[in-house]
Amino acid sequence: MNTRRRRRSMLTSPDFTEDRQMAVQALLNRPFVSRQHDPETYQLVREHFRTLRDWFHEQTGWALIVTRQFAKLEKTPGRYQSWMAIEGFRDGRDYGYFTYGLWFLEGLNEGQQFLLSEMVEAIREHLVAAGLFVDWTVYDHRMSMARALKKLRELDVLVAVEGDETDWARVGDADVLYQASSLSRYVLQRLPDDIGDFASITMEEGDGPADSSSHHAADDASDGINVRDSDNSGYQDAQADPLQHLESSDVFATVRRRHRVMRRLLQEPVVYDWQWTEDERRYVQTQRASIIDRMESLTGLQGRRFREGLLFVWPDLTSESSLFPTLGVRSDIALLISAALAKRLQGPTVQYDSHENGCYHLTRSDMESLVREVREASGDYWSKEYRELSTSRVAEDAIAHICEWNLGAHSDGGGLVAYPALLRWAGEYEVEGSDGE
Repeated sequence: MNTRRRRRSMLTSPDFTEDRQMAVQALLNRPFVSRQHDPETYQLVREHFRTLRDWFHEQTGWALIVTRQFAKLEKTPGRYQSWMAIEGFRDGRDYGYFTYGLWFLEGLNEGQQFLLSEMVEAIREHLVAAGLFVDWTVYDHRMSMARALKKLRELDVLVAVEGDETDWARVGDADVLYQASSLSRYVLQRLPDDIGDFASITMEEGDGPADSSSHHAADDASDGINVRDSDNSGYQDAQADPLQHLESSDVFATVRRRHRVMRRLLQEPVVYDWQWTEDERRYVQTQRASIIDRMESLTGLQGRRFREGLLFVWPDLTSESSLFPTLGVRSDIALLISAALAKRLQGPTVQYDSHENGCYHLTRSDMESLVREVREASGDYWSKEYRELSTSRVAEDAIAHICEWNLGAHSDGGGLVAYPALLRWAGEYEVEGSDGE
């Protein structure tokens, strides 16, 4: 009895909860938690493995994989967004070369060395056999491959032993010595069906990863972690057995709905009521107390119901997540614009067209007027770059930043549809010797 009480006390201690939330934040924001580069966080994931595995499996359908070298949460978006693209990639060719780079690496042993010339020639021959043309004498093709290789190195999938791919991209006859790592087998997510069977990306939305336990189990058996238990999506079995799918269609739909909702709340900065389907919105509105409790208990995210929707925030700053407001001047300008807009809306007459969802339509002229107002009051505190930019360009950057965080949307004519969450923010510069904030 005393042992159980001590165990229960430890599980509910602030330090235990904080450690678990640190592990969650790392898993949510990193492709891998590496034992080599961050042994402390990796150990936290291992210590909380069963709790994290079960929670993510039940609430999101995501698989938690832990090996001797790393931990990875296989995150499938509830809805794909443009900002989920790989930073630095410019077009589809970059993604194609990135994928074929992984294809080449999967055929190598861990630590095996090879030359870039060998890799690109193997990829070229494979693509030609498939009826696709690639010409490494073309500068744009080499630059796309260089961007893909750079990302592979950032993920520690590829190690540059000698040389740099930018030299090869620039002149075409340079070479690089690389070394392969075992991570290449874990970057691409396993889909439940052959990718050729998908007619569009929406067919894959909401589906969890396929069972890849046979692929990983041998690496993890010695760790005492059963990847087979953790690498199911929660509804793969129903997909595999049509009869079972029919018999449990209500349960299947309920699980998928919960997964889609929780994924979006975890990954997106704001999800408004009108951005859910009718079924999802009813679930969020009726289960909001339960959702808030579930999210806060494991992740530390704090939720609150507003008129426009259920919103979650991180209570403390964290280096793991990209948070709004950012440290950049664009966020400062967005906060200043929000404060100026709220002040105008509190005036005797509202100057902007409103929408039933609490949105306000601002023309490009309206946005430039707000920029001029905040620039006159606070422009001296901006960076040199933004002090020198034209009003039109500052307005353009501010609109793009606001839309990136789902605080607004682009409108016709280069204007902005200001969403309600934007007006939840307001900012002004704190002047030394002043009581303002």
